[in-house]
Amino acid sequence: MKTLLRYSFVLFLFLEGFSLNAQYGKQKKADALFNKYSFIKSSQTYKELIDNNYNVAYAERKLADCYFMLRDPENAAIYYKKAIQQPNIPIDYYYNYAVVLRGLGEYEEADTWLKKFKKEGGKNKMVRELKKEKPVLFNVQTKYTLQDVNFNTEYSDFGAYRFGDILYYISAKNGTQNPKKVYSWNEQPFLDMYTINLNDSLNTVTPVVGDINTKFHEGPISISSDGKTMYFSRNNYYQNHNERDQKGVNHLQIYKASLVNGKWTNITDMPFNNANYSVSHPALSNDGKLLYFSSDMPGGHGKADIYKVTIQENGTFGTPENLGPIVNTEGEELFPFINSEGTLFFSSDGHEGIGLLDIYGTIKNEENEITDIVNLGEPINSKKDDFSFFMFSDGLSGYMASNRNNKIGNDDIYAFETVLPLMLKGVVSDSINGKPIPNAKISLKNNLGSEIAYLLTDENGYYEINIDRRKDYSISASQEKYTDKTKIFTSKNIGKKITEIVVNLQLVPLTDIKILAGLNTIYFDFDKYNIRPDAAKELDKIVNLMTAEYPEMVMKIESHTDSRGSLSYNDRLSIDRANATYDYLISKGLTKERVIAHKGYGERRLTNGCSDGVACEEPEHQKNRRTDFIVLKMK
Repeated sequence: MKTLLRYSFVLFLFLEGFSLNAQYGKQKKADALFNKYSFIKSSQTYKELIDNNYNVAYAERKLADCYFMLRDPENAAIYYKKAIQQPNIPIDYYYNYAVVLRGLGEYEEADTWLKKFKKEGGKNKMVRELKKEKPVLFNVQTKYTLQDVNFNTEYSDFGAYRFGDILYYISAKNGTQNPKKVYSWNEQPFLDMYTINLNDSLNTVTPVVGDINTKFHEGPISISSDGKTMYFSRNNYYQNHNERDQKGVNHLQIYKASLVNGKWTNITDMPFNNANYSVSHPALSNDGKLLYFSSDMPGGHGKADIYKVTIQENGTFGTPENLGPIVNTEGEELFPFINSEGTLFFSSDGHEGIGLLDIYGTIKNEENEITDIVNLGEPINSKKDDFSFFMFSDGLSGYMASNRNNKIGNDDIYAFETVLPLMLKGVVSDSINGKPIPNAKISLKNNLGSEIAYLLTDENGYYEINIDRRKDYSISASQEKYTDKTKIFTSKNIGKKITEIVVNLQLVPLTDIKILAGLNTIYFDFDKYNIRPDAAKELDKIVNLMTAEYPEMVMKIESHTDSRGSLSYNDRLSIDRANATYDYLISKGLTKERVIAHKGYGERRLTNGCSDGVACEEPEHQKNRRTDFIVLKMK
């Protein structure tokens, strides 16, 4: 039977651990979906985490952000209201809460949280633009870092696109077909397509193999999920024929190529190309059923709009469809890109932004309809042109291009990485029995020793809190039954994709049974040694402590009297009280090896000045009629 019980306990621990791992994996999935702007799916997963009581505070914050991005102020307000009650919450949550409250018409409450945001040091150019008529909803932005790639040249480089181990990009360097021929618009060579095998440590750059590059511009590109089909932009040059419109302009068109024996060949024209306007910047959906592109064809909203066209199963194409005024403006919408979750990103100079061309993401509802856009913010966007956005399937990294380096005509490629929120988490437990300690106070301090946040552990001894990267910290845990514990740790020099630091703390219990068991003083009646009912309740606490919490604890008993009566009589009375206490504990299941001594000290250890001849009231004498419990060993 004992073996079966032991097996059941181990099985419980295994299943519990398995469940935690499953929930942790679910959180990672939700975060990945959020980073890919798949807010419907991520919100559903965060709800599951909350339902399963896993990392609830974090899930509530992210769920609030999901509803914020989905432009759902009713639900966003519910979870922002919970989030702002959390300790050490980033102040942007105050701002976002104010925004959604404005959207609900709760203006006074909104102003309260907007003032809180500003009081905490918040600065946001959108603060002054919060109007009663229409709330501004684009403050939740993923943070990124940018890094210049080592294959940029003095010429224009952009359009980075990775498929497998091959990185494709567009560059004006060299001019593979006619090195001396330059494009009159910027006096640079015409654009060609190049590749880098990322398994090659030398990062050798070679022109794309096949029939893609010509004496005109090529790029950017999009490749089908099976890697066999490429859609790419090129000036109107097909089958060695160069076609211009009535004004002599050679517009961009989209062509399709097939990969045959490692070469891109079999170039075909698209049926929706037209010599009188540009059709360019192809972006293929993951399932290969939709092709997005930019065009200045007649009937659009502005200079250039984003369109989509259906690719039929037989390879034919439907009629191009304009994406409408949510995406398109009177300006230019260019460089569409579809990530692994089907989210559209594009560049525009027509939407409210930071500079010239900015990069935007789109937001979809449950019907997969685009309902709004969000500016990706700095540092992705700058005061200059930012475009050709490409995101890896992990949703955390990719490439984009910009001319922010102030060199005329010199676009450069940048690799971006998402700066993931960093969470400090851990469990505070008892160093003797390993059990979690609820309601332990956690104090987080900076490297100067100043407290920057505090919180309490939950019923499982668990805590979590968001922290900054690249900083030194100390964390302390305290609880009234334990000795304080402090650990020093750092968030410096950790990987950008690491999302959590675990710091567990074990507290050493105090060797004081009164504190550990939460005892009230065990008193005896005058001239009595029987165990009173109130004393029995306290002794039961000791039995439970030594049985359930510290099964290896060893102690001794010391009993005492008041000063009334002779010294010898009181010695005998205290011994009787010690024996009575001992007998009671043994009767409740403690062994003689656990209670190794029980002695009486009479009136020799009074707790106050009520000695012989001193007039004291009964309550003062009562304080001396007591039994103490001394811990000799914990484990």
